[in-house]
Amino acid sequence: MVSGSDVYFTDMRTGSKGSLLSKLNELVRAAGIDKMDMNKKFVAVKIHFGEPGNMSYLRANYAKVIVDIIKEKGGIAFLTDCSTLYPGRRKDAVEHLDTAYENGYNPFATGCHVVIGDGLKGDDDIDVTINGICLKTAKIGRTIADADIIISMTHFKCHELTGFGGAIKNLGMGCASRRGKMELHSSNIPAVHGDRCTGCGFCENKCAHSAITVKKKKASINEKLCVGCGRCISSCRFDAVYAKFDQSIDILCKRTAEYAMASVLGKPNFHISLVIDVSPGCDCYGENDVPIVADIGMFASFDPVALDVACANAVDRQPIMRNSLLYEKTKDDRCNKSKCIYPVTDWTITTDHAEQIGLGITKYRIREV
Repeated sequence: MVSGSDVYFTDMRTGSKGSLLSKLNELVRAAGIDKMDMNKKFVAVKIHFGEPGNMSYLRANYAKVIVDIIKEKGGIAFLTDCSTLYPGRRKDAVEHLDTAYENGYNPFATGCHVVIGDGLKGDDDIDVTINGICLKTAKIGRTIADADIIISMTHFKCHELTGFGGAIKNLGMGCASRRGKMELHSSNIPAVHGDRCTGCGFCENKCAHSAITVKKKKASINEKLCVGCGRCISSCRFDAVYAKFDQSIDILCKRTAEYAMASVLGKPNFHISLVIDVSPGCDCYGENDVPIVADIGMFASFDPVALDVACANAVDRQPIMRNSLLYEKTKDDRCNKSKCIYPVTDWTITTDHAEQIGLGITKYRIREV
């Protein structure tokens, strides 16, 4: 009988217990971050810096707690993420750095530098051999591939393609170079509900690859040009653009798990997820909505798979926020939260595949701190 991985948890209450930052420090030390040999080693802290305009990304103060521990243990810390496929202000290293600094991720606030993982134009990567079920190699940003230790810090939230955006998504999609992201998304081509489309052109303007055109007040997608990034799905205000419920969603989730495996392959790794401001969309968007549930707490583990399952289960147990997008879709507090928002998604595809390839296990034990 396989026992579960230890997942450490602390809630967001403070009172006499000190600040949230001191609670995070206590959490990760209890989870074993102190046991990692960081002396003279490059330690990549994989984090999402947030798209400008979005306010649900993690504050830089949380990152500083981890950076301080790394430096205390003699490690060389840096914060990192790779560039995006879609338009926005994180599509190259210069704009990405500007965004990170604007959102508070600067050396004065965090105590370390930001290094964009896949270079100036998003094409500096390494093919990491994984011999997975879906992929034989993964295109990981060179800076991340060169790091000695990987620590992921994740804002746990909903995601329109993977159901939830947790540690596996943070590592899998986030550590992929732009070339890697093309490979991740290329099997997932969205479609348009013609009866819902108003021809507003918003999705056409958001598409970085000119794959969407609007004619006679209806949008259409050229599958030869579409890379399946999914940006059009959440940008549509009328739910007209959707991810087709076919095997492509499964492939995307499984590939994401294999890319996550590639990002930590052969390296000591540790993972932290904050289940706060659980927004219905990813931090990649220049806006965020009312959280779907109240803040739950902070989780940490050496096992990213168990961590994601624990966080997803914690969200699904919570009552729905009454003024949220989720409440507009269902009044059932017992619902599968991400699936109610994005019916074509299933977060367990990612975690089950991650377990199958040996990234971690889905069984867990909660250790309260």
